[in-house]
Amino acid sequence: MEKEIKEFDLSELAIKADLADYSPVRGCMVIKPYGYAIWEAIQAELNKRFKKCGHENAYFPLFIPESFLKKEAEHVEGFAPECAVVTHAGGKKLEEPLIVRPTSETIIYHMFGKWIRSWRDLPMSVNQWANVVRWEMRTRMFLRTTEFLWQEGHTAHVDEEDADKEANKMLLVYEEFMKNVLALEPIIGQKPDSERFAGAKKTYSLEVLLRDGKILQAGTSHYLGDGFAKAFEIEYQTPDNKLKYAHLTSWGVSTRLIGALILGHKDDIGIIFPPKAAPIQVIIIPIFKKDEEKELVLSESEKIQEELEEKLNLRVKIDKRENLSPGFKFNEWELKGVPVRIHIGPRDVQNNVIEIARRDTKEKIKNSPRESMSEFIKGLLEEIQDNLYKSHKKYIGENIREASSIDEMNSILDEHGGFVKIYWEGDDEDEKKLKDLTKATLRVRKFEEFPEFIEKEGKCVLTEKASKNLYFAGRAY
Repeated sequence: MEKEIKEFDLSELAIKADLADYSPVRGCMVIKPYGYAIWEAIQAELNKRFKKCGHENAYFPLFIPESFLKKEAEHVEGFAPECAVVTHAGGKKLEEPLIVRPTSETIIYHMFGKWIRSWRDLPMSVNQWANVVRWEMRTRMFLRTTEFLWQEGHTAHVDEEDADKEANKMLLVYEEFMKNVLALEPIIGQKPDSERFAGAKKTYSLEVLLRDGKILQAGTSHYLGDGFAKAFEIEYQTPDNKLKYAHLTSWGVSTRLIGALILGHKDDIGIIFPPKAAPIQVIIIPIFKKDEEKELVLSESEKIQEELEEKLNLRVKIDKRENLSPGFKFNEWELKGVPVRIHIGPRDVQNNVIEIARRDTKEKIKNSPRESMSEFIKGLLEEIQDNLYKSHKKYIGENIREASSIDEMNSILDEHGGFVKIYWEGDDEDEKKLKDLTKATLRVRKFEEFPEFIEKEGKCVLTEKASKNLYFAGRAY
């Protein structure tokens, strides 16, 4: 574990970096423009991928009739403690209370029940970008808030095979996105039954190791079976005129991904954003002392901004504040994680050069030729993106360890954090014991286990029963 990294409090860092601020409502946050720009980048990248898979965006109501939530027993049991309920509106008591959406399976599947009639209507899929409310007891900016933003995709299929295939496909879409856009290396796999989404048959997850050694569930995809279909009468007519229930999936990620970015790529200075997700990809800092230098330097800065925006379609900003020193600005934009800084003064303009600083390695490239700037910046951003991904992947590899006993597991987690590979052959009560003894939970059963570890039969770390079930465990947010 990287002991030298300063332990920033996430909320403190989010405020210092101008990403968010506290709301007057407990557990909620205000996402400021700099923070919301990250969410817009995430939306843009995921929308491209969703639409390529054939999923279309729609929107469903914020309010859900209480009776809808009660139709699926396991679902209502799972979400009831977190629900916010509206009992009065318009100065009157409502005939039926309304649930402020904690998730939208029930309202969407009510509509699927109206829209699906024949096998020709399947598969049916929608995705919505929305806010949800879950009344959390302990909150933390971008990781666990009472209200948060997310996307939730929902699909209906002819049978289990087709639906489970879709749930797995969307898990892999998320994995590719996290690797190539967020520069994070997730561990993907299936959750234990105790960690399944309320009402699901299988829950698949992407688990990300953050720089403090803790693990974050960064996204999920669920095969829901036909339980919701039966509750909401989602039946279709088969080619041979029989009626069958559809099989459903749901999948989603949230603004928790911003928390993963912050804690996945930080150092002792602040945040390090990968270029593809950065709210600002290039910051230009004009440097001048005299009024006669100001017009020359600002004019050239605007030409640089225009060139980078038009040629490379980059998110570029000029810091024109005159009451702050260049050194202060350098420190501020390093804290905020901007991948590339361009410094330009009057002598640079005269010599047709610029100075470039990269956030990931803190390297400065002086006297970089102005005429080849666009090509150089393009290559530099690609290099930074790749470097951050390789760094996180290396970090993951260095922080996966094996344990064959509870004592060994505790020793690893206390000293290093990270993932611990264990054999597991316990029930729900045993999982509670594991958590009590280690403060860790089973995260996922990995799809492609390490052959040298899985080929031999091991013993469950708790029960000592013979097992071939390999799980990744760890201490999580």
